[in-house]
Amino acid sequence: MMKTEDRRWLPRAGSAFAGMAAGVLGIIVALLLPGGCERADVYTMDPRTNFEALWRIIDEHYCFFEYKQVDWDDVHRKYGTLVADSMDKYELFDVLGDMLGELKDGHTNLISSFNVARYWEWYENYPRNFNEDIHSNYLRECRISGGVRYGRLADDKVGYVYCGSFSNAVSESGLNEIFLYFKDCRGMIIDVRDNGGGALSNSDRMAARFPERDTVAGYIMHKTGPGHGDFSAPYPIVLKASEYVTWLRPVVVLTNRHSYSATNDFVNKMRCFPQVTIMGDRTGGGSGLPFNSELPNGWRVRFSASPLLDADGQCAEDGIDPDIRVDMLQVDGKRGMDTIIETAVAFLLNHEQRGEP
Repeated sequence: MMKTEDRRWLPRAGSAFAGMAAGVLGIIVALLLPGGCERADVYTMDPRTNFEALWRIIDEHYCFFEYKQVDWDDVHRKYGTLVADSMDKYELFDVLGDMLGELKDGHTNLISSFNVARYWEWYENYPRNFNEDIHSNYLRECRISGGVRYGRLADDKVGYVYCGSFSNAVSESGLNEIFLYFKDCRGMIIDVRDNGGGALSNSDRMAARFPERDTVAGYIMHKTGPGHGDFSAPYPIVLKASEYVTWLRPVVVLTNRHSYSATNDFVNKMRCFPQVTIMGDRTGGGSGLPFNSELPNGWRVRFSASPLLDADGQCAEDGIDPDIRVDMLQVDGKRGMDTIIETAVAFLLNHEQRGEP
């Protein structure tokens, strides 16, 4: 192991959950990083030094060891034997990337100038449940506002919103226009399939249009020490009800395994509201707030540092099951129909026929 006097490599606030409420994020950064943002100031390409630095950064700051039951000491023994002084940077990158893959975490990456190590198995063994060509049939006469496309289905009885990313914001005025356009609709579909995430500020802006009052929608914890179980008490995350137009009629949120990161958090918040039904496939998860650090050779490592919990205090890292499971059917696809959208439309029209609010 590296001696403490050689150097400390500490994490820096990361990207995929960028835009989270400034107050909460400030608390996390202040408590997680008591010494401030530090970077390696001694450059070296030595394979062993970089291996030990990466292993220790993850050992002291990764947040899901106990949840995922990963024996990180055993990982050190396994991959330490693969590190050799004679290996080139590409061979070292592959070993370090494979080591991070033991975490099975889509928020954990090793980033160099020539490659990015990533873990994709969190969605690869699931059905796609989304087809771009078929989906385009529902957006032929759509409107666009910021990062969303929207239109009306079923003889204008159902509003439909597709949000393919939370990296692109839709403004408050844009959301007002969407709700105005849907004012005569009995229900709304929000489709976040294949939305890999983005900024929590964008997903929260949309989610805030659906509660009647401020709602504790989850919790966050931060590391308080280097031990794998050293965490603070859960800190409540309050979703404040929007001061603008809200929607209290029935809503169906469509999900698939590619609904990840900030989108997983959006689904987690939306399921807190009584008028919302989640439909489709299990989400992809990704409920760890990611942070960045740097190795002595300049490579960056991104990893989950603070777990986000749901309103019941449960971890949603592995995804959220829908209220109603629906898969795309081949017979519908041949007719140019999206089974999940069609099921959501029928669900909302049945609400109308029953006269439900």
